[in-house]
Amino acid sequence: MAMNNSDNNEAIADINVVPLVDIILVVLIIFMVTAPMFMKPTINVNLPKAASGDQTAPSKLNIALTADGRINLNGSFVSEEDVRLKATDEVGKNADVQAIISADKDVPHGKVVGLLDIVKGAGVKKFAISIDKK
Repeated sequence: MAMNNSDNNEAIADINVVPLVDIILVVLIIFMVTAPMFMKPTINVNLPKAASGDQTAPSKLNIALTADGRINLNGSFVSEEDVRLKATDEVGKNADVQAIISADKDVPHGKVVGLLDIVKGAGVKKFAISIDKK
């Protein structure tokens, strides 16, 4: 039975939310599909493989050495001086801070030792070296 509005002049106050929900779901799907394209790419470090190794706790000092010798600290490329400053700052906040060092397997041993020297010189007493399990 149809409703006849000719007798009363009231506006229809009901909001139809079904089209709104449909649009929101389509926008959500679009964001879910396109989000991986805009994510910041990770640093490609070819870690050495080892049979032994334990899980390490997350750290505020995640340092990666790339194959071309660049230093990445917590997701951004920095200089050795920036690593020293950040390590000194973290030691000031927490004396038991641990540095996690990831180095490409093609990086010369001397570069890794130099980075360890910088971190230990800043006061970091604990460090871990990242590996891939065999």
